[in-house]
Amino acid sequence: MKREYYSDTISNFLRATSNEILADLVKNNDFDLEQTQRFAWLEEIRILQNTLQPYIGSIYFEYSIPRMGKRIDVVLIIDSVIFVLEFKIGDKEFQSTAIDQVYDYALDLKNFHETSHKPIIAPILIATNSDAKFTTVACTPEYDNLLIPVKCNETLLKQTIFDILQFDESNKIDPVKWEGGRYEPTPTIVEAAMALYRDHSVTQISRNDAEAINLGKTTETVSEIIRISKKESQKSICFVTGVPGAGKTLVGLNIATNHIDKNNDLYSVFLSGNGPLVDVLVEALTRDKVQREKERGRKIKKGIEESKVKLFIQNVHNFRDYCLQHPDEPPIEHVVLFDEAQRAWNLRKTVDFMLRKKRTLNFSKSEPEFLISCLDRHADWAVIVCLVGGGQEINTGEAGISEWIESLNRSFPKWKIYISPNLSDSEYGIDKVLQDINFNPMVIKKEELHLSVSMRSFRSENVSLLVKQLLDLNTEDAHKTLVNIHSKYPIVITRDLSKAKEWIKKQARGSERYGIVVSSQAERLKPHAIDVKSPVNPIHWFLEGKGDVRSSYYLEDVVTEYQIQGLELDWSCVTWDADFRYTNNGWEHWSFRCDKWQHINKVELQNYQKNAYRVLLTRARQGMVIVVPEGSSEDLTRKHEFYDPTYEYLKEIGFKVI
Repeated sequence: MKREYYSDTISNFLRATSNEILADLVKNNDFDLEQTQRFAWLEEIRILQNTLQPYIGSIYFEYSIPRMGKRIDVVLIIDSVIFVLEFKIGDKEFQSTAIDQVYDYALDLKNFHETSHKPIIAPILIATNSDAKFTTVACTPEYDNLLIPVKCNETLLKQTIFDILQFDESNKIDPVKWEGGRYEPTPTIVEAAMALYRDHSVTQISRNDAEAINLGKTTETVSEIIRISKKESQKSICFVTGVPGAGKTLVGLNIATNHIDKNNDLYSVFLSGNGPLVDVLVEALTRDKVQREKERGRKIKKGIEESKVKLFIQNVHNFRDYCLQHPDEPPIEHVVLFDEAQRAWNLRKTVDFMLRKKRTLNFSKSEPEFLISCLDRHADWAVIVCLVGGGQEINTGEAGISEWIESLNRSFPKWKIYISPNLSDSEYGIDKVLQDINFNPMVIKKEELHLSVSMRSFRSENVSLLVKQLLDLNTEDAHKTLVNIHSKYPIVITRDLSKAKEWIKKQARGSERYGIVVSSQAERLKPHAIDVKSPVNPIHWFLEGKGDVRSSYYLEDVVTEYQIQGLELDWSCVTWDADFRYTNNGWEHWSFRCDKWQHINKVELQNYQKNAYRVLLTRARQGMVIVVPEGSSEDLTRKHEFYDPTYEYLKEIGFKVI
């Protein structure tokens, strides 16, 4: 696939006229061409034709970065170096956002483009009218052949390229081989949703290496179940399982964005009970669409676009309320995708809610049973896709996946049930219904419905395994797993929150997002300026930039498992309170009430708390710092013995101390 609008050898580029090059750029441009863009291209061509006279190599204009939905102004391949050029025509200053932009482009190539992993990558920001007098060429502290962004003006560009080429003497890059390298991104859920909404396929924005079950294969399996169900007038439910960060939500969004035409009977809706996730996705998709239309020279009202997005991404409770208000009508959708289906409410919580909030007497269905009954209203066919995370029930009343199975066995015996063999794993909590599943003739097992490898932590797929071993107190295996991943995925521990903040800021490059995450029970972190009761708007926390005090970057506001479940950061700071303590007898579970800690005795609530830490410890894509604060001899609620054993346990596993 051709990623760029224009490409050629540098020698051919130098011989071509600016109008010839411009014609190719215009022909391949997807947007309505504005005069400002035409002028910018002509200026870039002029500058580079004056700059590149001595060099042999290849040049690429408007090189696509699918994960980000952006294009690099110019990529140059000269000798052993990949140059990433971002032009700011007419600018006199080097804006921090522009520096991050060119850094992000370089990082994207380094991390996700197969033939860009090893060569030197040099990001260069050219503010053409700046008064820069010199440039500095240096590697990033990671020493991974990525240079710190170089800032220069038009006049200094030739010397800058020369200086960088002196920096490395490795083998020359073969442009043909470089062009043929696979691009295998691992987008955040927000990036993925935006890319899919722009009509990219799941295969364009995800890995497809042999180590992971291809997301495309899982998506195709679900799509095939939908096709068969429609063809045979059959009602079906399928459960897509996977480790944290494996791409379950991505599968659901891919199917939803493929079927957003309300006039098509394959019309589908993506539902989630995760309010913060829905809010962030809706806002991100709306902002992105408004911005893209602006770039095309079109103005659209944000509210109108937001209402369109909400048609196919909804809070599950809105869908439930509509079905309650129209008890005899089938929903318009034949295909419904439930994200984090394990968090649907059990019978007790549903009945209580219906009585208190909806004034509905004699309601007798759990949330899974009611939601299935809504789709069962269709006279012909229907498909429910349950996206299931193991060990991620974090709130009272969350039924887990067993209630879905029991509802089907109890009330919907004619529905076909598609599962993966992995649904029997202990984390999915269906031991008591497993026997019924094995002997149910309506059950069909498909390996493709399980995603076994985390895509979130693209630096290491075994982070979720490490976290499981850590929480299961499997010290020896946790140590072995840590040894295998620490070079790719740094995890450090400290007693000092300020050190943690300093560390995480140094790790992040470009606009890589970082933030502090804590347990919702972590109420004795107040002496460290962390208040879990302080309200946080997840839209601002996850989407705003470095200059906004409400963003995660400021390391002031924190989010808990409730706000971050389903979302992710590049780098996380997990601050560990005394609510979840290591002891010689295993984990102890505590809740702070009024002025003291109270022991949590209910097994169900203990599991929720353990799962909360599972969520917190699996949010980072690239690495994390864990803070176990020092206790205080002057504060009975923060005794040293509440914290020290947890810290020593993490040290025993082998985490590096900073």
